[in-house]
Amino acid sequence: MATVNTNAFEKAPPAPVTAALARYFHRNGCVRRQNARRLSREGYSRYKKGDEVRLTAQSPEELARIRRLLELAGFTPGQPFLKARQYRQPVYGREAVRRFLGLVEAERIAESGSRGD
Repeated sequence: MATVNTNAFEKAPPAPVTAALARYFHRNGCVRRQNARRLSREGYSRYKKGDEVRLTAQSPEELARIRRLLELAGFTPGQPFLKARQYRQPVYGREAVRRFLGLVEAERIAESGSRGD
């Protein structure tokens, strides 16, 4: 008999969490998609890059806020790293990227609707 899993991925995070993540993403976030052609050409043993969202923090304190927001939204943050004197916070996985972009897009639509655009 199957059980129903009611985890964080099945319900939407609180609106303030989604809004904050959308602001960080639109400020200077980016998405990396796996290159399917390269994967088929080189094989998984040589090409291991997958789908990823990266958010950028200006300080360790901001990085901690981003990590907390991701956790509240049901994401598992990857290991942060320093690049160009800024902190990068990745979120890995095709499903996580799809879900993150869906939340950000829904937030953009909600914002434009509330402004009457």
